[in-house]
Amino acid sequence: MGYNAKPEVLSPAGSFEMLEAAVRSGADAVYFGAKQFSARRNAENFDCDEIKQAVKYCKIRNVKTYLTLNIICKDSELNAAADLAAEAYNSGIDGIIIADLGLAEILHRNLPKLPLHASTQLSVHSPSALPILKKLGFCRVVAAREMSFSELTELCKKAEELDMTVEVFVHGALCMCLSGQCLLSAFLGSRSGNRGLCAGPCRLPFSAPHGTGYDLSLKDLSLLEHISELEKIGVASLKIEGRMKRPEYAAAATAAFRQAIDNGEADKKIADTLKNVFSRSGFTDGYFTDKIGKPMFGIRTKDDVEAATGAFPYLHGLYRSERQSVAVTAEIEIQDGKPISLTLSDGSNTVQANGSIPQKARNIPSDTQSVYRSINKLGSTPYYLTDFKCNIDSGLFVSVGELNELRRNACNALDEKRSAIKREPITVKATPEKANTGSCTVPKIIARFADSRQIPDDISGIDGIVLALEDDNFGSIPKFLPLAVDIPRGITSEAAISQRLLHFKQAGFKTAFCGNSAALKIAEKCGMERAADTGLNIFNSQTAEVLAKLGAKAVTLSYEMLLSDAKRLTSPVPKGIVAYGKTPLMLVKNCPVKNGTDCLKCGRKSSVTDRKGMEFPVRCRMGFSEILNPLPIWLADRKDELCGLDFIVLYFTDEDKTRVSQVIKAYNKGLAPDVKYTRGLYYRGVL
Repeated sequence: MGYNAKPEVLSPAGSFEMLEAAVRSGADAVYFGAKQFSARRNAENFDCDEIKQAVKYCKIRNVKTYLTLNIICKDSELNAAADLAAEAYNSGIDGIIIADLGLAEILHRNLPKLPLHASTQLSVHSPSALPILKKLGFCRVVAAREMSFSELTELCKKAEELDMTVEVFVHGALCMCLSGQCLLSAFLGSRSGNRGLCAGPCRLPFSAPHGTGYDLSLKDLSLLEHISELEKIGVASLKIEGRMKRPEYAAAATAAFRQAIDNGEADKKIADTLKNVFSRSGFTDGYFTDKIGKPMFGIRTKDDVEAATGAFPYLHGLYRSERQSVAVTAEIEIQDGKPISLTLSDGSNTVQANGSIPQKARNIPSDTQSVYRSINKLGSTPYYLTDFKCNIDSGLFVSVGELNELRRNACNALDEKRSAIKREPITVKATPEKANTGSCTVPKIIARFADSRQIPDDISGIDGIVLALEDDNFGSIPKFLPLAVDIPRGITSEAAISQRLLHFKQAGFKTAFCGNSAALKIAEKCGMERAADTGLNIFNSQTAEVLAKLGAKAVTLSYEMLLSDAKRLTSPVPKGIVAYGKTPLMLVKNCPVKNGTDCLKCGRKSSVTDRKGMEFPVRCRMGFSEILNPLPIWLADRKDELCGLDFIVLYFTDEDKTRVSQVIKAYNKGLAPDVKYTRGLYYRGVL
């Protein structure tokens, strides 16, 4: 897409009624999920027949369709997900939104003509992610909601260099956490956001010091006033969130953005209704304008709910009728002794409908004007006339009923031609389900530290050390162990990351732990070996293989895997899990502590407390913050069950030297826990 092109309005469709509402209100494209493998599994969604109907409906109206296959998949699910993608491709889908790198590789290999869009679940918020995604076959990336205007500008520049496009969320609910990096719902109730079943626990009471009591809840996003800026930097698609909402919401949001693009601003009544009916006490543009902090927080109040009363009939009126958006020309031949013929054309497709031989007029003969009135009755169709020709002999009569039928037949024929699928059907070749059947290995122990001052004097019993990239106190650490550095999952400056990596490289560190695709590229440019970390959501063997091909020398598997599945997973490079530590449940750019106090008063050591009194530590990392689980994972007493993994990671965040020594000893000797603990998700799994 060139910088002078208008961006598309991309609207949500959680049901067919919602799809109709979006299309009739001016959407250029819609996105929807299937009954399986969608990040909104609780939406009504579409079965395979409904996908075909949806694609046909949209093709007739010149609206693109994108299927969301945006969850991480188990090994046992990859073939079914690929088959669904193939069926959608054969139905004429215009693109598929993907969150699983392994599935993306399968689809790109089997369906090379199918456009792949990198879901926001892939946490793309930095330009260096794009070459990686381009290599995997992606042509579009859905940017993280946390990006500012200046950051989006750089992302769009890089995308243009690579002949990729950028899609930006411009309206709807804001997750507290960077999409794809949230484990809160999974850990609190096994309902995984990465698997499409987030329960939204962040909207429940969580209290930061001096906060409001709802310090993980952000206002809804709206960039309605920033359309010209997004257009100027080359954003290709303006995405509206909300597949779980009502059709009236889709209509209002779509109409507002349609008007803003076409007219420079939205109708005040629609914009005000959108704000009053579908917001959490107003909207925020804090990330885009780089003004994060307290003003971004908000909840849906009783007043917000009451404001919706009486608005729905007005909103329903926005999509009650067809939107006539497809220009056609018509030519009708009414000649003595010949069947009537009506030709319709949209410029690319031409159809003809034939009627009976016209009668001699007994009273008033038909003329061009009366025929035009009948042919121009296109209100129930997406078509509108731009040119009309009538070749009629004098003294003939054609009834209104016959002209109407002729028009309907021609419109139906044009519908069929416009919705015809012009591609060869493809069947995806099944990917053999892989399972690790190798010999049992005793995993190495890797100790990962938030601060090098946690490292005990006696480090016997561990096989490697990983330090945080922001650590400046590592001068005296032992050099006889393999040393690695952990790149934060949240990247605000690629230059700063590169500078720090080179600093560690000069100190003897050879490997970088990479929790997002941008980090893989940055580390490669700095000449460091890469290890794929948990932020890349490695949930199946195919993803492990993809990351190995991208240069990863080791993979740390997803926190959401069952231990049994982790052991069965095959990987061409060493694989491991985080077997100890307070799990980072959220990665946030707008720290919850800012809803009550400022960073200087926090001292980088704060917490949020849930309604049950559990304290979740908050840890700041180079422009982002991590919210940690209150209880550490403990698997030391399950040491024998870790056999088959190549390594385990002990992740130390707020422990002191003494506690670190105790934990390392426990994992070497297989000791029972001596504190409150969790087994994580390794035994109960996620839905």
